[in-house]
Amino acid sequence: MGKTIVIHGRAIYGGRAEGEALVSEMPLMGWGNVKPSEGCTVERNHPLYKVCFKDKVLVFPYMRGSGGFVIYADSKKYGMNPAAMLVTESISVIVTMAMRLKQPVLTDFDIDPMTVIETGDYVEVNGDEGCVIVHKKSPDGEKA
Repeated sequence: MGKTIVIHGRAIYGGRAEGEALVSEMPLMGWGNVKPSEGCTVERNHPLYKVCFKDKVLVFPYMRGSGGFVIYADSKKYGMNPAAMLVTESISVIVTMAMRLKQPVLTDFDIDPMTVIETGDYVEVNGDEGCVIVHKKSPDGEKA
């Protein structure tokens, strides 16, 4: 059975969500690099190219580019949105995106989620309390 890790952060947008983690070691980019109707990044040569983020807890270090990052929120119109987002470094564009997405988005963590969370871990996000509970995958791939 895998272990459980608790991370505390600051909510950009509150609420509760849970799901399987999808971790992007590379920053994410907006305009033309995300396809909201399919819930995936379409940036060529990105490790998450065409990997669906629907209902996942999307974990990434920061966003690249300009205000186009708000396009990630359009995925909600199609029911293809992530359950929550955890971003290590936040800027005002992410706040705007979070307000449009209306799903939990957290930042400013006491432990960098990029060092703790792996794709496939099961993550509970409580944006109202600024708490993230990570259930590490067990060796057989099941959640803890």
